[in-house]
Amino acid sequence: MPTYLDPRVLARAEALGLKARQVVEGLRVGDHKSPFKGFSVEFVQHREYVPGDDIRHIDWKGYGRSERYTIKQYEQETNFLCHLLLDGSNSMRYGRGDANKLAFAKLLAASLAYLTVRQRDTVSLRIFNTGWVAELPASSSLAHINAITHTLEGTEPRDRTRIGPLLGEVADRLGRRGIVCLISDCLEDLEPILEGLRHLRFRGHEVILFHVLHPDEVNFPLDGNIRFVGLEGAEELRTRPQLLRPAYLRVVKRYLADIQAGCDRAGVDYVKMLTNRPLEVALSEYLVRRLQMGRK
Repeated sequence: MPTYLDPRVLARAEALGLKARQVVEGLRVGDHKSPFKGFSVEFVQHREYVPGDDIRHIDWKGYGRSERYTIKQYEQETNFLCHLLLDGSNSMRYGRGDANKLAFAKLLAASLAYLTVRQRDTVSLRIFNTGWVAELPASSSLAHINAITHTLEGTEPRDRTRIGPLLGEVADRLGRRGIVCLISDCLEDLEPILEGLRHLRFRGHEVILFHVLHPDEVNFPLDGNIRFVGLEGAEELRTRPQLLRPAYLRVVKRYLADIQAGCDRAGVDYVKMLTNRPLEVALSEYLVRRLQMGRK
């Protein structure tokens, strides 16, 4: 089993499944609500070939023209799309071992990808910092999981993050409506992030923000004389954290309240994920909550 597929996470989360609460463009009766009536085999679109796809669906005429392998995709094959957007910027370096933010985020992304493909839906992966570091096209093939985990394993944190403009860009690029999962620590100006999330919602996507934070960032338990090193270009600061703690905690409390309120107003699911909590527990709790809200 690939590195980032933890059986403890998958065993608990797979039983619940990743159910779409909102209308998504899929035709598998009983799993997801659909705006379509009846059943059709009409051609919808082409997409890039991914190793593991059925070669019977390759558009050979298209290959003859462009020498690129593309797959003909039909309505009954599309189901719902899950787009994973993973923050690979330097601020995700914080933490050691399993509590490292990027390691935690990689495991979360791999688990969501695995769950989506196992229920025969389609998943894509995009990794970003100031721009797009890696982009894997959408596929429902189990072989696609290997490509995703290989890409995750090869990702190292770099540069600063630029979430807001990239969300706006990807919102304009995505075609069919689906579920967009943003996995990030969101450590930059908040308003551009919220604007990008609103743009995705305006385009008709269901959006989930998995806000990955280290407990140190929330509770600020540090003590003594500490040298703080900025991970994304900020100047170094040597100080005594106990003197800053009251003001820091007020700022963090207001920031968390603002991002929660902004997501609520935009209709975005906000999920705070602390890296000291077992992922199988945090993910299962969220999926249970989705199921409960879906029954309303």
